[in-house]
Amino acid sequence: MRNRKNIAFSSALLITALTLGAGASQWIEPNISQAADSQQVTVDPNAAAALAEVVPSQALLADLYDQVEPSVVNIQVTGTRIQEEPGVPSIPGLPFDLPGEQPPLQGQGSGFIYDNEGHIITNNHVVEGATSMVVYFDNGMWADAELVATDPAADLAVIRVTPPEGVNWQPLPLATADALRVGFTVAAFGSPFGLVESMTVGVISAIDRSVPTGDGVSGPSYSLPDVIQTDAAINPGNSGGPLVNLLGEVVGVNFAINSTSGSNSGIGFAIPVSVVRKVVPALIEEGAYPYSYLGVSGTTITAGVAEEQELEDNTLGVYVAEVVEGGPASEAGLQANDVITGIDGQPISSFEQLISYLFESTEPGQTVSLQVLRDGEQVTLDVTLQERPSLPIAEEDGAGEVTISIAQAIQAAREAMGEAGLMGEIESANAALETVDGRLVWVVTLTSEGGTATVTVDAETGQVIALDME
Repeated sequence: MRNRKNIAFSSALLITALTLGAGASQWIEPNISQAADSQQVTVDPNAAAALAEVVPSQALLADLYDQVEPSVVNIQVTGTRIQEEPGVPSIPGLPFDLPGEQPPLQGQGSGFIYDNEGHIITNNHVVEGATSMVVYFDNGMWADAELVATDPAADLAVIRVTPPEGVNWQPLPLATADALRVGFTVAAFGSPFGLVESMTVGVISAIDRSVPTGDGVSGPSYSLPDVIQTDAAINPGNSGGPLVNLLGEVVGVNFAINSTSGSNSGIGFAIPVSVVRKVVPALIEEGAYPYSYLGVSGTTITAGVAEEQELEDNTLGVYVAEVVEGGPASEAGLQANDVITGIDGQPISSFEQLISYLFESTEPGQTVSLQVLRDGEQVTLDVTLQERPSLPIAEEDGAGEVTISIAQAIQAAREAMGEAGLMGEIESANAALETVDGRLVWVVTLTSEGGTATVTVDAETGQVIALDME
């Protein structure tokens, strides 16, 4: 039922709102003035023009849905360690109403078509621990998927399918990294609570957030830079779906919410396209992305931090709480209680700015200049960045130390296969850390048209221990 109400308005701005309640809806109509003794309706033309400039039209949003939705997929996952939130309702007929015994559905999420080579982007936490993945397309068809590579630090994963005949395969374009401002309208696509082919609309609430990734137990905890905050509704099942602008370009990948209830509270987060543009090609081509590593933990200086550490008021920068022993910053002489105020001559006023600069402007092996405030004096330190460790460097039950990163292990496996002449062009690569015969090793899986190879690499020395070609 619709309740139509006349509302007062300003000639400069009109607001259209749609409020959904339980079993009913209320529609507040915009900028309509109607005389009490007449059915004549007048509309302020200046206000109407202003509305056209600032509010997306219904037709535009409908066209956006038609443009983007065919490229969005639903991913059904079975496995041993599925991260997607529990309680996702079943989708009738998929796969629960099929005859015979069916494997339990342990997780589901979303993804989108990335290129014409069968690659699909989703979240790492959607597919982590998966033993099988089925991708459903917008026309109801499906295909089994294989894992290409994952990046837990960015919560990104790439999977690959052979599209069934009849699927409208449309890769989504990526927006430029700087084509985003707070207040821009965006739409989130995916399968919230298993409800496929859904779109929600909101605005960019903030940019340049940092969000921790990793649990610090199964792997290290790092901060993901330049994260997008949006009020577009994101719920369990939206994970891995695209966040797009009004041109249908991907500006982010939905991956997290800030909520005490486990569902949308108006604060959702998306992995920015700047991260996607760097990480995804590396996952496809190399199996891993080499992050720059500084080796510090710290926090943005606030009034409370300044008072506690006896710093002058309005000191801007990053307070260094800890320096990792043996890391790049430690080797360069950085100390706990130092304040990082700049890097390569660029002022740094927050921890988010520091990690964003490291990601956007540096690579392992590069030397950067840190401007540091120490005991009231300015100090400049030259730091040669390393590649970020994949796991904490620590003893594990006498199995040795993890000193070889996942990227280094994959590179060693590629070189070994090339020297042996056992595999042509490698299409995908992935690796998992395991303990074999009492030693920590990377078990690297390489695939090509000729088959699949498993290469075992010592996680401490980088030595190739075994090759197995299928």
